[in-house]
Amino acid sequence: MKKILIIINPKAGKEEGSRNLAYIIDVFCRRGYRVAVETTAARGDGTEIAKREAGNFDTLVAIGGDGTFNEVVEGVLLSGKDIPIGYIPAGTTNDFGASLGIPSDMVKAAEKIAEEKVRVIDIGSFNGRYFSYVASFGAFTKASYETPQSAKNALGHLAYILEGIKDIPSIRAERLSFKTEDREYSGKYLFGAVSNSTSIGGILTLPDDEVDMGDGKFEVLLVKAPSNLIELNQIILAITTRDFKSSHLEFFSASEITVEADPEMPWTLDGEYQAGSDVIHIENVHKAVKILL
Repeated sequence: MKKILIIINPKAGKEEGSRNLAYIIDVFCRRGYRVAVETTAARGDGTEIAKREAGNFDTLVAIGGDGTFNEVVEGVLLSGKDIPIGYIPAGTTNDFGASLGIPSDMVKAAEKIAEEKVRVIDIGSFNGRYFSYVASFGAFTKASYETPQSAKNALGHLAYILEGIKDIPSIRAERLSFKTEDREYSGKYLFGAVSNSTSIGGILTLPDDEVDMGDGKFEVLLVKAPSNLIELNQIILAITTRDFKSSHLEFFSASEITVEADPEMPWTLDGEYQAGSDVIHIENVHKAVKILL
C-alpha cells in the first residue's frame, strides 16, 4: 500500500485547506493510499518536515500557499530523494498553481494527484536557496510578505493591493546589472522578476507561449524607471497589454544570471522575504522536481 504524507499550512488563505482536509484524505483513502498528516506552524516547518520524511513516504502533498509548496520542494531537494510532490493550492493568490493548471477545487486537485500523472519541472536557485517559480524585487514585492495573515484571510487578494498602495510613497528605482550567458543588462529599474510561471502576484501575467516550465530557462522581466509621468503611463499600458517589446521593459530568457545590486535591497522568493546581496547567482535547476498533476 502506497503511503502519502500531507503537509498542510492550516492558516493559509482563508483556511479552506483545513476545512477541506477530511474530504481530501477521503479521496486518497478511497484510492488505496495510507495517509498521514503533519501541520506547519512557523516558517521553514514545511522544509524540515519534507526533508525528514521524504524517505518514508511514496508521495508528499503540500496544502497551502505557494510559500508552503516552496518549502516542501526545498525539503525534498535537500533530502536527495526522488519522490513526487502533489500540490493543493489553498493560499491567497496561488500563482504557481494557476501556472500548472491545478484545479481551484481542492477535492478535484486531490483527485488529479491520485491519478499519479507526473510532470517534471525546473526549479530556481538563488545563491543556493531554492525557489519554485519567482525571484522578484522592487515595487510592491514587499506586500507579499508584509501583509498580515489576518488581512489575507479577510480580504483575499485585495489585501495585497491595499498593502502595496501603502508602499507607493517609498517606491524608488534600484540600480542593478544582470549578466546572462550571452548578454548584459544594466540600469535603474522599478521592478524585476526572474520567473518560471505565467502569473506573478496574481496581477502580472506572462504569455503562455513564452513560458515552458521544463525548458531549463527562466523568463526575466525588468521594468525600467520612468523619467516622467508620460513614461510611467506608457509602462502601465505596456504591462497591462502585455507588450513585452516596449522600450520601457526588458524581457528575455536565461538559464543562469549573475546580478549585482544594493545588498540592502530585499527580494522575495515565491512571496517570502529574502535578504539581498551585492552579488547574486540565480540558476535554473533543470527538471529538478516531479509534480503530480
